[in-house]
Amino acid sequence: MLFEPGDLVEIERRTGIYTHGRMLPYPFQANLHGLPLPVVQECLATFLEAQVEAGRPGAAAPRTFEDFAVQRFGRGIAEEFFIPYNRKLWGDAYDDLTPDWISRFVPLPDVRQVIGGAIGLRQDGLGYNAHYRYPARGGIDALPQAMGRAVTAAGVPIHTQTDVVRIDPVAREVHTADGRVQPYDRLVSTLPLPELVRRLDGVPPELEEAAGRLRWVRWRYLDVGTTAPVPMDEHWVYAPDPATPFFRVGCYSNALPAMAPPGRGSLYVELADRDTPPDLPAIVAGLVEMGALSTANDVAFADVHDIEYAYVVFDEGYASAREALFTHLEGLGIRSCGRYGAWIYNSMEDSILAGMEAAQWLSS
Repeated sequence: MLFEPGDLVEIERRTGIYTHGRMLPYPFQANLHGLPLPVVQECLATFLEAQVEAGRPGAAAPRTFEDFAVQRFGRGIAEEFFIPYNRKLWGDAYDDLTPDWISRFVPLPDVRQVIGGAIGLRQDGLGYNAHYRYPARGGIDALPQAMGRAVTAAGVPIHTQTDVVRIDPVAREVHTADGRVQPYDRLVSTLPLPELVRRLDGVPPELEEAAGRLRWVRWRYLDVGTTAPVPMDEHWVYAPDPATPFFRVGCYSNALPAMAPPGRGSLYVELADRDTPPDLPAIVAGLVEMGALSTANDVAFADVHDIEYAYVVFDEGYASAREALFTHLEGLGIRSCGRYGAWIYNSMEDSILAGMEAAQWLSS
């Protein structure tokens, strides 16, 4: 058992959309009430038109993510939320996105829910993570730490603070930066797929070319500590407006008070610009406007973090490149899994399940 009774808490998600100077409940498409009335009218009218069009025989399947948003929700909802928000998230890759990544991650309310949300009947509980469990202490680090303790208690060594520099699939050896050579029979890798290919000996040129077709979005976010509790109620908020310098803000300490010292707060701010130094005055002003800060003076610190691999880009070359690489790896006795190893868009629990499947593969 990884956790004892009381080590996990059940959390009911509180999520918002901040747009037009107003905080709406999540998801946008089912909670239009509170927007300017002309915006609500346009969103409802084009949503209903889209439903009629989708029911016509021979309706074309969406080719891009934008096609999907317009066909499923109508031009109004797409242009008010899905298009601007995802342009900020995906950057230059947005225009090439196919709908393949959406899966369960985009709530699909029915007509009754959309109309109800537009007239003020709040639509809650939509989406895959309306309730979730979280460690009561220590943040999400408590989960991998508990897993690590269980593994080492079973007599399996874990080596950290080093990097894999080379994999020899003929000798079946993994070479690490600290000089260690680890033999293997079968290998499970959670390295981002392009990094695994880069470290693998003997990759044919056509597969190097396939790896070169893989695309991803880099990430930049701020960890913000505050000298006062965060005034908004939400756990995280989406910000689609193009003028706002971030597209999502989360409050660790709203979801779990233990994530900040008493009387203080903690935020993460996901930035639309990943290339230039953050404009902290503009970001802080946006947080104050949203209600995530009472005043700019509440900021104790703001630390910048960059992540190279964050979101896999699902474009038209994605599926063929991934399939070719996985076929090659399987032939070498290598299983590449996890969000970045499998090169997919998934959740933390999906990656844990993939790890369990990998363990079964190793022992079969």
